[in-house]
Amino acid sequence: MTTPTHSFDIGLHTFVDYGPHDSAGNSISPQQRLKNILEEAQLADQVGLDVFAVGEHHRDDYLVSSPATVLAAIAPLTQHIKLSSAVSILGTDDPVRVFQQFATVDLLSNGRAEIIAGRASFTESFPLFLGDIPFDYDELFAEKLGLFLKLRKETNPHWHGKYRPALTGQGVYPRPVAKDNPEDEIPVWLGVGGTPASAVRAGQLGLPMALAIIGGMPEQFAAFTELYRRAAQDAGNAHKAKLGINSHGFIADTSQAAVDTYWPAYRASRGRIGRERGWPPPSRQSYEADYSLRGALFVGDPEAVAEKILYQYEHFEHDRFLMMSVGMPPHAAMMRSIELLGTKVAPLVRDELARRR
Repeated sequence: MTTPTHSFDIGLHTFVDYGPHDSAGNSISPQQRLKNILEEAQLADQVGLDVFAVGEHHRDDYLVSSPATVLAAIAPLTQHIKLSSAVSILGTDDPVRVFQQFATVDLLSNGRAEIIAGRASFTESFPLFLGDIPFDYDELFAEKLGLFLKLRKETNPHWHGKYRPALTGQGVYPRPVAKDNPEDEIPVWLGVGGTPASAVRAGQLGLPMALAIIGGMPEQFAAFTELYRRAAQDAGNAHKAKLGINSHGFIADTSQAAVDTYWPAYRASRGRIGRERGWPPPSRQSYEADYSLRGALFVGDPEAVAEKILYQYEHFEHDRFLMMSVGMPPHAAMMRSIELLGTKVAPLVRDELARRR
């Protein structure tokens, strides 16, 4: 196992947005977009970032429906970086298959596979895979998450549920890279958006929580972290509690260059989703408020982004920060953003946190 450990993880999170042109108007094919993602992951590893996470969607404006497939392609191109989904939609998948897929990624990467499990921010996978089967949304997710957690500990599980055929001791293979603690074999983080019950669930189960903050003022989310840590404490899981913050962001050599380069990609992505959900179109004024110190966007030069991570740390005392660039900024600009995150932002943040501690 060669993955280095830091007291504070910094990494990347991508949904792999897709359209025929990037935000600068350059033509891009699906093949080239995926090739770019492999290059971005390889660079993230080379500049010392800790995590590269890939989302799952089932829409024409996102390119990855199978994170494990993409992570398997990334595995031999990298040496140290943790490879995670973000998120795996367990409710509309078979936990046995998800386990097998990520166990394969784990073997290919020498023990670097992770999962962020979540209930999905879009609904397309539910009619696609469940059809008209009646289900309770929360019950469905809880059952499948419970089975996945059981599979980490048992090769021949006995299990019975409502939404999947029973397991009566059949072997589930392959197994991931063996570690001293089975819970470290394919670590599972619980992805949480705006549902307090999800924060409580993560604490009760003793799972790390990945909290998405993509709008509003970050301190408004402090209640979620308090719920999570209180639930973990009450369940005897305080020693397992870990918190990650996932937010949108983009870095350039100057803050003005970052702001100007990222705005077309951000405007296109937020506008597209907003039209579906009834949100007002994104304005330059709201964008500027969001990349201010108390906003949710991490857009700026390395010093500004590092300052913002440290500002949020004062509120959350979190263990991990993943930055996601929505939309499709030009590939060269994304590569520079990744380079700056690894070579400038991460050392600034880690050095300052070490000094404080």
